[in-house]
Parts: sequence; C-alpha cells; structure tokens
Amino acid sequence: MGKVWHVPCGRLTQTEFFLNIMGEIKVSPDYNWFRSTVPLKKIIVDDDDSKVWSLYDAGPRSIRCPLIFLPPVSGTADVFFQQILALTGWGYRVIAYPVYWDHLEFCDGFRKLLDHLQLDKVHLFGASLGGFLAQKFAEYTHKSPRVQSLILCNAFSDTSIFNQTWTANSFWLMPAFMLKKIVLGNFASGPLDPEMADGIDFMVDRLESLGQSELASRLTLNCQNSYVEPHKIRDIPVTIMDVFDQSALSTEAKEEMYKLYPNARRAHLKTGGNFPYLCRSAEVNLYIQIHLLQFHGTRYAAIDPSMVSAEELEVQKISLHTSNEQDEHDHTVEPDEQHSVAMFPRCGVRSAASAEGGRKDYTSEKDKCEAGRTEHYQEEPWDCLMETSDKIPHETGSHFKHKEQELQSYIIWNVKVTLCTDEELHHVWEVLQDCD
Repeated sequence: MGKVWHVPCGRLTQTEFFLNIMGEIKVSPDYNWFRSTVPLKKIIVDDDDSKVWSLYDAGPRSIRCPLIFLPPVSGTADVFFQQILALTGWGYRVIAYPVYWDHLEFCDGFRKLLDHLQLDKVHLFGASLGGFLAQKFAEYTHKSPRVQSLILCNAFSDTSIFNQTWTANSFWLMPAFMLKKIVLGNFASGPLDPEMADGIDFMVDRLESLGQSELASRLTLNCQNSYVEPHKIRDIPVTIMDVFDQSALSTEAKEEMYKLYPNARRAHLKTGGNFPYLCRSAEVNLYIQIHLLQFHGTRYAAIDPSMVSAEELEVQKISLHTSNEQDEHDHTVEPDEQHSVAMFPRCGVRSAASAEGGRKDYTSEKDKCEAGRTEHYQEEPWDCLMETSDKIPHETGSHFKHKEQELQSYIIWNVKVTLCTDEELHHVWEVLQDCD
C-alpha cells in the first residue's frame, strides 16, 4: 500500500508537515548527479533587473531548435531533471520563468530570451500553467512563428476552469503562506504509490523555494481571465499528454483540449497525477522522443544528427513524404474520423544496446501486437499508433471505456522500438500483455 497522508490538526502547518516527510527524489543519485553536472544559469533580458530567467541548458549547443520545458505553478526548472538527463544522453538539447504579471508580458520576455539564446524556433513542453503559457506564446508569435511544436502535459486552454478569475488581481497582496496553501490544495492526498508520493514531496520542496512575488505572479498568470485562440496555432504539431487518475484538471477541461486540437496526438498515462514527468518519467520520456521523431533529418530536429543513423534518416524522409500525402487525404475525411485516432509517423530512434553490444531484435514479437489491433500492416510495419478511449478495439475488452481505473497507457506497437531503454521497453511489453 502506498503512503497515506493525514494532515495533523496540531501545531504543524500543512506546508511544514509536507516538508517533514520529504521524499527520496531530492537525495537521489540521479538528482544529485543532475545538480552537479548541469549548471543553473540566470539571464536578464528585460530592462527590469528583477525579472531573472533561471534555466538549465544541456545537450549539444549546435542544436538550433531545442526542446524547452516550462514548469507548472509550483515547480522550478529542475522538476524536469529526469527528462534533461535522459534526453541529453541521446544527443537532444533541452532547456528547462521570472516574475511576470500578465500573459503578454511573459510572451514578450520569453521572445527576448529566445533572441538572447539565438534560437529561431523551439519545441515547447509545458506542464499545467507551463502548457497554457506555451500555447499563448505560440499564439503571440503566430505571425512570425517561433514555436515548431507543442507537448502539452496536463495543460488547459482557458483559465476560467479554476473559477478564480475574480481573485487574480489580489494575489500580489497575499502573504506567501496563504499562496502556498492555495497551491497545496490542488495536490493529491490519501493512499498513493511510493513514486507518486515522492513526486509530490519533491514538488512541495520546490514550492517552498519560491518567494512570495514568484508565487503571486504565477497564480495571477494561472487565474487571469484568458483563453487560447486555436485558429492562430492550428498548423503547429501538438501532442496532448494527460493521465487517467486524479489530477487538478477536470474531465471537462481535458475534453476541451481534445476539441481544441482535434488532430493532436494523444499520450495517455494510466497513472501519474499532476506530475507524471517525475513519477512516470520513463513513459513521459518515451512519448517526448516519439513526438520529436517527426523532425529528425530536418533543420528543426532537437537531436544531434550524428546520433541518428543514415538508415533512420531515410526512413524518416519516407515517413514525411507519406505524412504529406496522408494530410492531403485527411482533408476529405469526416471530422469525427480524424478526431478518433492519432497516428505517429514511421520511426526508428536509437535504443540502449544490449549487453552483447548489439541492438535487440523484437520483430519476433510482431504476432503479439497483430491480432485484433490493426486493420493491416504496411510493407514496412513500423508505424506507431496511439488509440484514444473512443477508438479502443473491441477485442481488448469493452470495459476499458467504462472503468477509468482499468485504462492503460495504450500504445499499439507495430513499431520497431529502438528508442527506449531496456526498462522502458519492458514496460511497453507489459502494457501490451495486459491488453491481450
């Protein structure tokens, strides 16, 4: 059984109680390695010296279209340390905000940061508030695009879902302890598995490191009356990543995101709560790499070209050609049909080598994926499909649509998996076995 939290009614405040049960992430070897090897940079791009961007810049500096992470209200740049460590190991360049009081001000500051870093276009991964700001920045720069693609994790498109737009202008008056209490109110409590509990503990620690002005500005951005105008960013490739267990987002908010981006790819996780990038990092890293595959071999690749084999680049070129033809065909397809399934291009990214020094061959597992899951295989059967709950094959059990707790991070792998680590690959096959 996971950890059970009960906030005491005695002398300890809720924040103090959380800090007393600090989890293992902060003292883990991975986090300590990250802090000792990746320096924290502070950059000022505005006339106001109080607006300081704190970021981690890792990976090859030759990459001109890196992946940038934008944290949630309670997080700092290092909450994405597991993604930074994993992705930079494969040759990706990733960069993981200061006190801004409105969305336009944030977008202008972020544009100046990209100019300072000499980055023309970027891929954005935004979590919760970070996802909303990523969409607003893409909207802000739509006339002169600076965003190549979006990965939206537990993100929202309209701040009115929190029903706090009327208080947005008063956060700057509130003391820090009251602001922290507001944020902690959205954190899960009760029985949790150890990884999720450790993830929440770590986020509480990061929350404690934020000052009153930082927290007030983030809550203002989170609740200030605003919404995304999707017609301005409809041409940007989007992946929506969310969870089926408890999170701060309501089902209605998730459905609104699906309607806003009917052609977006969907990455569903069975569990993960508000912070899947911490407690389900293997799956999140896998989805990120799949999303970035479509840009391999182009000027917008977030990976060092030397890390991609000639064979993989050739496959990707064929995929891009096929994708373009498919896009033309999609214009004649009914909207409902387009909404039901998301298709990833043919892929072949690199994988951890086996103990013998070579790559593992998983093509013998093809039969496990074939029965009842796809209508047909192409000549090169390495397409990766993600099914949504509306399009789950009957053979996997109709109960999937009615029991949310049974839903899996559902991936159809008629894909040659050469991207993930052995641990991630093992998880993928476990998911497939569960669906059999």
